[in-house]
Order: sequence, then C-alpha cells, then structure tokens
Amino acid sequence: MSLAVTLSRAQEGVAAPQVMVEVHLSGGLPGTNIVGLPEAAVREARDRVRVAIQNTAFEYPNRKVTVNLAPAELPKDGGRFDLAIALGILAAGGQVPREKLDDCEFLGELALSGALRGVSGVLPALLRARARGRRVVVPRANAAEAALVADADVLLADTLAEVCGWLRGAQELGQPGGAPDMAAEGPGPDLIDVRGQLQARRALEIAATGGHHLLLYGPPGTGKSMLAERLPGILPPLSELEALETCAVLSVAGHSVDPAQWRRRPFRAPHHTSSAVALVGGGGIPRPGEISLAHNGVLFLDELPEFGRHVLDVLREPMESGHIVVSRAARQSTFPAQFQLVAAMNPCPCGYAGDPRQRCQCTPDQVQRYRGRISGPLLDRIDLAVEVPQLPVGELGAPRTGQDEDSAMVRARVVKARTHALMRAGRSNAEISTRELERDCALGPAERRWFDGALERLGLSARAYHRTLRVARTIADLDGGAALLDRSHLAEALMYRRF
Repeated sequence: MSLAVTLSRAQEGVAAPQVMVEVHLSGGLPGTNIVGLPEAAVREARDRVRVAIQNTAFEYPNRKVTVNLAPAELPKDGGRFDLAIALGILAAGGQVPREKLDDCEFLGELALSGALRGVSGVLPALLRARARGRRVVVPRANAAEAALVADADVLLADTLAEVCGWLRGAQELGQPGGAPDMAAEGPGPDLIDVRGQLQARRALEIAATGGHHLLLYGPPGTGKSMLAERLPGILPPLSELEALETCAVLSVAGHSVDPAQWRRRPFRAPHHTSSAVALVGGGGIPRPGEISLAHNGVLFLDELPEFGRHVLDVLREPMESGHIVVSRAARQSTFPAQFQLVAAMNPCPCGYAGDPRQRCQCTPDQVQRYRGRISGPLLDRIDLAVEVPQLPVGELGAPRTGQDEDSAMVRARVVKARTHALMRAGRSNAEISTRELERDCALGPAERRWFDGALERLGLSARAYHRTLRVARTIADLDGGAALLDRSHLAEALMYRRF
C-alpha cells in the first residue's frame, strides 16, 4: 500500500486545529507536490524533507509524491509539518512501520542534516493532544514548554533518525522533566521600595483586588513607574489554567517560556511610539500583540498622552470584552486579552502643573490639548485615577514606618479580599455582569439617594456608574466583605473618578 497518514497540528491564534497529513506514492514523473492551502514555508518543505531523508540514510522515493494537508480550507504555515511529512513519506514507502503513527502526533521543523528544530505554538498543540489522549513527538528544543503540561504523553527527539528508530522499536525517545513547582515565581520588584505615596498605594491595592484599570498622574520622578512595576507582585497567584493560557500566548508569539517564571503574571510596557498593530496584534499571519502578551497580567502605558489617539482607542473594545479578533484577507484569529491597564501621565506637557517646587510653563490651551489626546470613552473605562505628588525631600531619606509595607503583606490582604469576590460571583469584581452588580452591590435607601445625587452632580455616564459600583464593591471586600455598601465605600470610589 502506497498511502500513509500522519497527524500534526496547525497554529490558528491560540488554538491548534488538527491536521491530517496524507502521503500517496504513485507512478509518473518523480516529484513532490504539497496541497491543502500551504503557505510558502510549507511548500518549501518538499526540499527540506527530501534532503533530510537522504542525509538520514533513508531512500527518498523515486516516484510521484503527493502530500495533502487536511482540512484543505485551513491555512498552513511554518515548518511545523516537516516531521509529519517526512514520516508519512517513509511510511508510504514501507521504510518505517505504520502501527505507531495512528495515535501519535508529530511537530517539528527539519534541518537539511535531519536534525529537529523547535517550532512555535507547541504548548497549545500539547493541550489539545492531551484532551484527545494522544502521544506527541516534539523537538527537544521545545522541552521546556512540554514540561508545563502535566499528564501529557510527550516524547522528545533530536533527529529524524531517532524518531524512525523509535517507530522501528530500536530505541526509546526522551521525555520532558517534571512540571516546575506551581508555587515558584522568582523574585520581583517589591512595594517596600516605594516611599510614602499612601493614596497611590491604596489605589494600587484596590486595583489588584478587583482587577480594575488604573491611571497614575503627577510630575516627573514621583514614582508612577515604580508603583506600576510592583502591581504584579501584589496580584493573586495565577492558577494552573491561567498560567498555561499565558504561556500559550507566548508560545504562539514565538517567545521562549522560562519554567522558573511561568507562574509570574506578565508585565508589558510598550513604548509610546508603538503602533496599533503592535498593541492589538496583526500581520499577514496574525500574531498576538502587547495586549495579548499581557493576558492575565498588566499592560503599562507610560506617558499615556504621547501614544497616538487612534492607537489608544483600539484598546477600548478589548478592555470590555477580554479578547481581540484580528482579521486579515486570508484568515481570522482570536487572541485572549484579559489584561489590567495601568497608565501613567504628567499633568501637562512640561509636567509641573500644580507642583509647588517647579513653575509650570504651559498655557491653558496647551494643557487642554495635551489632555485631549486621551479620548473620553477611554478615560471612562479607567476605574481609578490617583495623583502621585512630589514628596518632601526629608521623607525620602526618613526611617521606614509601619505604613511602608512590603508586597507580601499587601498581597495577603488582596488574596483574602478577592476570595470574597470569587466565592460570591466566581470572578473578579471588574468582570461581574450588570445583573450580578445589582445583586452584589445593594444600597440602602439613604445611600442610594446620596449616590444618585453625587452621580448627577459629577455628570457621570452609565458606564461610569457601573464601574464606580464595582470599585465600591472591591473597597467593601477589603473592608471585611460587607454585604451592603455604605457611604464611605461609595465616597472613596467616587474620589478615584475626579480626574
């Protein structure tokens, strides 16, 4: 029989759809043809595979070779199918047995020498293969990713010859080491390094507890970036599922996954010259952008007004939905984008408006134009805005007090308060729906009258109304998880919308 079938997986966003590699040998002029919507790198596999087979001391069939990658409507790209194509050709020619091919999937790019090179997107493929109960053979270069998937049946190989020897029963393939410690996160920036700024530290704690978006504004050098960098250290630890989702995005983007840091929440800080495509993702073959690389973590935008207005406005939809759909002419990919936005900005172009030490050189029109670079709808989606003022010089070198807490102490309160939200709604307060908001943010008659009057005086939108209630719910959770919101919770939540 001159037909053989091997299994592999394509890359489509963070999904990994199965691809059936069908190889048929027939009479006619010798040659290799690959069909099934292959991109250029896949079409070039015929030359890589032919030379790799010959350099592995196997015989390349002197016949017409037809390779079909099914389903045909699914675009195929990259060198990830090389190993599956090579094994299909060898199996169709009777040079390796077919028995082990049935319930096994193969990923890997072939060098001309027959060595296996690592490929991107291995982690999503392993998760899908584990769900199907299949064994997967991957290059040893992807061993770190393979070790993250507990209970997956994964084998590692360095060369095509090793895989063929395993199929023949002549040798065994290696296996990845055990999954890294789920509690290991490694050291990171600590909140103890920040002096003073009690109001900003309080806002940071509220943001971490409820998953709220945060804006820090104040003169240069007051610690806005320091505070933002320390937010991941007080966030609750990633669950195994969240950690795998985050690593899957890194894998699809072609970034290496550090097993020692895989439980650390991502912190992305793109430069203000970044384009909209850099933020949300794109390209001829869609790749995740910064908002997806920050999935389950923090996206920090320093010097917020310096970003292009159209660049910032592309954030509005994913801030609400938690995902981004990147559409191109040939394909459409969906990437997760459940990020927490932390932005920092100066109060004016020169940075010193309201600073008692420095005189502001900006005119009112310049200040208005500067702040006008941020659209109202985007500001409406930011739950907390807090000023980070200059500290007195004497406070910078003063001995630490009990108010200078480290990240571990703050994180303990954050985890305890978020546990209330998870037990109540199964998600963070920033993610609860409008119906759950009505249930979980009950107000007494007096509090309702006071809150409605405050909203009317401030002229807040319906979105701001709901977001303020979510922040008040978080403050109540930090206050011991009170069932009813009182006026102090509402007043503090409204204070953070004064910007």
